[in-house]
Amino acid sequence: MIKTITIDGKDVVFKSTAATPIRYKMQFGSEFFTDVLKLNKVITTISSVEDKNNLDLDVLTQIDFDMFYNIIWVFAKNADKSISDPITWLDSFDEFPIFDILNELMDLLLHTLGNSKKK
Repeated sequence: MIKTITIDGKDVVFKSTAATPIRYKMQFGSEFFTDVLKLNKVITTISSVEDKNNLDLDVLTQIDFDMFYNIIWVFAKNADKSISDPITWLDSFDEFPIFDILNELMDLLLHTLGNSKKK
């Protein structure tokens, strides 16, 4: 599955493949599916808060932002093998609205987990 999102005025292509979990573990030394399940828990918690501007500090301290960035990067790397390491790639953006991007990539996450939508 492929998806293009505009981030900081740049079109960025993201791709989910069977290699996504392996590439993720090779790059970050962590299990992709374990991290995605952690991500889901955090997103569920944040979604339950009515006023996003008043997120409880306890909720925010539970978030491993590195994991979010890593998941986003691996989808971009799957789509474009020429992109640089995660830090250099992230440095190429002045703005990087992580929650908006993750929201846009939910279909890719579901695709990687093997869920399919019937149309």
